[in-house]
Amino acid sequence: MQPKPTYYFIRVLIFIPGIFWLTACSGGDILPKPKAQLRLEYPQAVYQKANFKYFSFDKSNLAKIEKVSDKKINLVYPAMKAKIYLTYKPVNHNLEGLLRDAEKFTYEHTVKADEIITRDFVNKKDSVYATINQVTGNAASQIQFHVTDSIQHFLDGSLYFYAQPNYDSIMPAAKYLEKDVKRLVESLRWQ
Repeated sequence: MQPKPTYYFIRVLIFIPGIFWLTACSGGDILPKPKAQLRLEYPQAVYQKANFKYFSFDKSNLAKIEKVSDKKINLVYPAMKAKIYLTYKPVNHNLEGLLRDAEKFTYEHTVKADEIITRDFVNKKDSVYATINQVTGNAASQIQFHVTDSIQHFLDGSLYFYAQPNYDSIMPAAKYLEKDVKRLVESLRWQ
């Protein structure tokens, strides 16, 4: 015995509105559940004076000094897989070129950067003039800075993480090290 065509017609009439009712009453947009974020907490930094041939500054106890030469020093943060590269260059009537090179290096990161925030620091008493560039986004280096006295000394610095650039993942460590860079610049004295 074959079912009557009206039987199929009635089933379709009930089925189609039922689908519309189920999808219309979902209560809003369906969004994927966000991935959990790891909460990273770092200990309070304790600073001590670090003296070198051309300059001195306050260094965090979490950083280890890796001296490459009298003019190249690295601050290594093993717990964060990060390193701050410091390069000293004497100023010999070439300050404009040194500043241009430092700014050029910073703006090479604009391809991957979401934003570059620039802050200047001036300490006339100790002849310390600095620019700190904070890079947000998936750039290779999160902070670049340079410090000079405009006459004799120039120090160039940059922060790198030994991980694939993923700003969301390294942001807590970058924010923490931003404080160390700020302290380094504020406490820097020329020898």
